[in-house]
Amino acid sequence: MLAAGPGWAQVPGVNGNGSAAAPAAPPAPTDPLGRETPAGMVAGFIAAAAEQNYERAAMYLDLSQEKDAWGPSVAQQLQRILDRGGLLYSRLRLSSEPQGDQEDGLAPDLEKFGLVRTDHGTVDLLAQRVDSKDGVKIWLVSARTVSELPELSRTVLSSWVDRLLPYALRDEYRIAGAPVGHWLAVLVLAVLVYGAIWLITGALGLLVFRLRKASGDSRIRRVLSASALPVRLFLTAWALRVAMVLAGVSIVARQHMSGVTEFLAWVALSWIVWRVVDALAAFAIDRMTLRGRLSMLSAVTFIRRSVKFVIIAFAIIAGLNAFGYNVTAGLAALGIGGIAIALGAQKTIEHLVGSLTLVTDQPMRVGDFCKFGETMGTIEDIGMRSTRIRTLDRTVVTVPNGQLAAVQIENYSRRDKFWFHPVLDLRYETTPDQIRALIASLRQMLLDHPKVDDDPARVRFIGLGATSLRVEIFSYVHAVSMDEFLEVQEELNLRIMELVAEAGSGFAFPSQTVYVTRDKGVAVPTEEADATQPAGGPDGVTPAAAPQRV
Repeated sequence: MLAAGPGWAQVPGVNGNGSAAAPAAPPAPTDPLGRETPAGMVAGFIAAAAEQNYERAAMYLDLSQEKDAWGPSVAQQLQRILDRGGLLYSRLRLSSEPQGDQEDGLAPDLEKFGLVRTDHGTVDLLAQRVDSKDGVKIWLVSARTVSELPELSRTVLSSWVDRLLPYALRDEYRIAGAPVGHWLAVLVLAVLVYGAIWLITGALGLLVFRLRKASGDSRIRRVLSASALPVRLFLTAWALRVAMVLAGVSIVARQHMSGVTEFLAWVALSWIVWRVVDALAAFAIDRMTLRGRLSMLSAVTFIRRSVKFVIIAFAIIAGLNAFGYNVTAGLAALGIGGIAIALGAQKTIEHLVGSLTLVTDQPMRVGDFCKFGETMGTIEDIGMRSTRIRTLDRTVVTVPNGQLAAVQIENYSRRDKFWFHPVLDLRYETTPDQIRALIASLRQMLLDHPKVDDDPARVRFIGLGATSLRVEIFSYVHAVSMDEFLEVQEELNLRIMELVAEAGSGFAFPSQTVYVTRDKGVAVPTEEADATQPAGGPDGVTPAAAPQRV
């Protein structure tokens, strides 16, 4: 038994302890018609009505209280009511949850999905959650709403479009489930609505411009001018939705246009924010430039780009949602693969954090001349990922911000004054009195120059070098740019040369003095010396040659 024990785990339907395993739970049943949510119910009914498949459309109605009613006829009646004066809520308002909207003030199993305009006011269209034959909770047009359809058919407002269109354009020819005449009506309404919006916004803009003209403030003018076109598109998108309902355009055409107008509205709104951000950023850059706060220009540019990135992401998500894509499920999928994405994009995140560090700490800004590592150049742009530098060779070096934030940056443009620090090498023939007079004249030169800082203006004899006498000058020059400093430095160097010449000294060259000599020989007796005296001299030693300077 013990030996055979582990084998039980390999027998299907048997646990490791030998007992029968519990059967796996069957998957939860789903509704093939997509009626599990109010939004799915509305979308399914409109799709069936567009195909004129009223038998399937009747499956979205609760006909339990209508024993003698024929389902396809009731579904067609509901479509006609919606065509003439009905309104279905958009995807943003309809709930996509199986439980529906629990905070709408209705019973938990009821949900509003539209309304109908009648002679006596508006009537709500209700959906109800019931049990299907398969035991699945589904949403159907409530039995109460179905029972009110005959009365609504008599009291609903008539359609202007149907009254103006001929029969052929109204009922005979269809495109995407809607009559051709209704699509033409949508096109005409779009042109009329845009023209009306253009006139209204133009008049309001002209009025605002005249009111602001006396004050000379261009901020309002700049913002309105930049956002005029997207504002008109935004207002046109929403006004067209209302105009189609008032004109009685087919509900199928309106539902098709609902996604289009919603998408255009989100794009226009994003465009408005984009234009406003550009206008405000340009105004902020101009104001900071006038005030001399150049250090904030990089921060403004970074914030503008960050906001635009958020705008693009928001527009993409809103656009996908407008066309019915489940963005929530996509974001949940991103959460599942978040670790993999984080590992793959860690360098990008590092560069973004580096950009934020450069903007907040501001070790450099656009236009500064900097040195980092072996690269020197002028900062041309600080982006969200990298920074572009124009080198002295006029080439452009692009450095990732993550790498740039981790290296030592030497900013030459932040200097408040320039260091003037030459060391003079004077000849060894220069006397102490000449050095004292030269030091005094050099110090007076520094004090008299308007661009040289008085503290410190130091000139000192610092030592005896191998080939020269060394005099150090230590001072700072007030200059706003490198070109101005070079000009002052040139003037000071020329004056130093004049003062050295006036002191009777000169600049030393690297030189060396060589002394050539011979050692004395050993002393010998006089007799031997007389006999062996060399021709060179009485002491037997050849006179040393005169020192020669090389």
